[in-house]
Amino acid sequence: MAGVTPTSSGTDWGKAHFESIYNCPDPRRYFDTLHPLAYQIPHHGQAVFRALADALRRRRGDRPPLRVVDLCCSYGVNAALLNHRITLDDLYHHYVTTDPHALKGDALARADRAYYAARRLPGAARVTGIDAADRAVGYAVAAGLLDHGFAENLELEAASPTLHQALAGTDLITVTGGVGYITARTFARLFDCLAEPPWVAAFVLRTVSYRPISALLARAGLVTERVTTRTFRQRRFADEAERRAAYEALAARGLPIGGKEADGFYHAELYVSRPAADVAALPLAELLPAF
Repeated sequence: MAGVTPTSSGTDWGKAHFESIYNCPDPRRYFDTLHPLAYQIPHHGQAVFRALADALRRRRGDRPPLRVVDLCCSYGVNAALLNHRITLDDLYHHYVTTDPHALKGDALARADRAYYAARRLPGAARVTGIDAADRAVGYAVAAGLLDHGFAENLELEAASPTLHQALAGTDLITVTGGVGYITARTFARLFDCLAEPPWVAAFVLRTVSYRPISALLARAGLVTERVTTRTFRQRRFADEAERRAAYEALAARGLPIGGKEADGFYHAELYVSRPAADVAALPLAELLPAF
């Protein structure tokens, strides 16, 4: 859920609402709030997205930098982890503070621009972020995490002409938990802007069905595979009411909680969508051998 901003679709599985942390001038409140809940899905995303990016670079040869679109990008957390020598724990250490004199807002964004520039990986991907939270997107652009940032809600409106142009040549679309807040409608509007279908990597909470999106991606020419060897912890349940609601949602989907949500955490599944030729040339088990 790195960067989830609720849309008009809302949620229907009793998830706790953290709207107040997703559109602040900087990420400190976001990390302060989520740290006690052991929020960790961006950590899992880092390993997966880097593996996919490396495979795409090998496939593309000497073309210009990889072009990634991060949905529900919020403060640019996924971009930070993809393109820099940092970990999620580093980000918690960087942003979780009790210092009342700590930099805030624009001042923090300016300082963070230097912080990230010093840790930038060679051959970094060009990242376009999309999120309805305008201040969060603005911070991510100011801090140098996003090459392009768009505060647009594709659940409600088609992509702007500027976003349409920025999406050209997209190689990979990533999302770490926004599915459920965004639906197949967002993906349809994205794919309306793309001449060729990119790869898509989505972490999706088990309380939510990915079927409508995978069906849309199939119509766009992509084969969707799910990693079946494991699930990925997202964060702890915020309270007992949220836990009960999650269990009810999982029961409605016919999914057991043993060995998964019974541990007190939301669990996500990983879906990877690619053209059929890429699936045949590089099986998922070889693409993501560590998972």
